[in-house]
Amino acid sequence: MGPARQCQVCNEAQSKYKCPSCLSPYCSLLCFKKHKETPCAKPQEKEKSIVPELPVGKPLAADEPSEVLQKVQLESIASSSEIRDALKDESLQKLILEIDGSPDAENALDKAMELEVFRIFTDKILSAVGP
Repeated sequence: MGPARQCQVCNEAQSKYKCPSCLSPYCSLLCFKKHKETPCAKPQEKEKSIVPELPVGKPLAADEPSEVLQKVQLESIASSSEIRDALKDESLQKLILEIDGSPDAENALDKAMELEVFRIFTDKILSAVGP
């Protein structure tokens, strides 16, 4: 791991995270929110696609191209305070990780849908992405 970087928002703490847009280091949710008050963009590489940079453990496949969310839909999920608040629930985090890491993710997803906490969470996502 490289040298420790300092938070570029508060300039006090060691950064643990990087802004997904401009890669600026920050140390906490509070500093991230403060950083996001000013629009930011990835330095110089604006035209470059984000997709190849995402660490994908398994290939992404959809039977229907229409099932793939568009960038604007992903942004509305990411900017939803309701969804972010729901993701603070550790049992929900664990459930999502189990689905993502499952060799049979579709079956794991079906089982998760039986749980009220997961159904509520998916309803929030569906309302964020729209019809």
